[in-house]
Amino acid sequence: MSAAADASRPFAGLASVSVPEDTPVEGDISVPVDSSSQLTGGALDDDEVSTLDEPVKETILRDVRAVAKKFVHVLYPKQSLELLRDWDLWGPLLLCVTLALLLQGGAAARSGEQAGPQFAEVFVIVWLGSIVITLNSKLLGGTISFFQSLCVLGYCILPLTAAMVLCRLVLLGIAGGAVSFAVRLAAVAAAFGWSTFASAAFLAGSQPASRRGLAVYPVVLFYFVIAWMVLTFSPAR
Repeated sequence: MSAAADASRPFAGLASVSVPEDTPVEGDISVPVDSSSQLTGGALDDDEVSTLDEPVKETILRDVRAVAKKFVHVLYPKQSLELLRDWDLWGPLLLCVTLALLLQGGAAARSGEQAGPQFAEVFVIVWLGSIVITLNSKLLGGTISFFQSLCVLGYCILPLTAAMVLCRLVLLGIAGGAVSFAVRLAAVAAAFGWSTFASAAFLAGSQPASRRGLAVYPVVLFYFVIAWMVLTFSPAR
C-alpha cells in the first residue's frame, strides 16, 4: 500500500459525516432569494442579493428606516419576529447615549464633583445589565440568540428615554414641589410599565413556560433601576 493511501486513511471517515436538516440554529443569516428564480432554476442577478455596490446614502437610509421600524414595534408591542430576526445595536446605542447625556449635570455636578463619570455610570448600568439578563435568559433555556436579546432590551429603553425628556422639560418649567414630582412620577411609572411590558412581549415567548417568571424578574429589576435614576434626577442649580 502506498504512503499516500496511508496518509489519507485517518480522513476517510469524514465523507460519512452529515448534519441533520432539522438542526436548530440561532439568528438569521439567510439571503433574500427571488421565488421565481428558484422555481425556474435560473441564475440570480448579483444586483438583487448584493449591497456592496449600492450608494452609501442608500445604505444609511435603509439602516435608519430599519431602526425607526423597530421603534414603532416598541411603541406598539405585538407578537412579531421582525425585531428579533433583523436585530441590530444601533438603536440601543443611540438610546443609551441620549439617556446618559440627559442625566448629565445632576447631583454630581451640584456637589462640586465632575459630571463626566455619570455618563460612564449610565453606560455601564445599561449594557452590563442587558448582558446579565441575556446570560440569565440563555441559562434558563431561552431560544433566542445573545444579540437578539440585547437588541430587544436596548430598544425597550425608548419609553424611559422619552420620560427623561419629559422630566427635563417639567423641571425647566416647574422649579420643584409636589406638582413637579407628581407629574414626573406619573411619566416615569408609565414608561417603566411600558418598557417592561414591551420587553416581556418579545422575550417571554422564547422562554420555557415553567421558567418565564425567573426570566422576567431580572428584566423588571433592570428597568426599575433605570426608572429610579430618571425619577430622582434633579438639575444642578
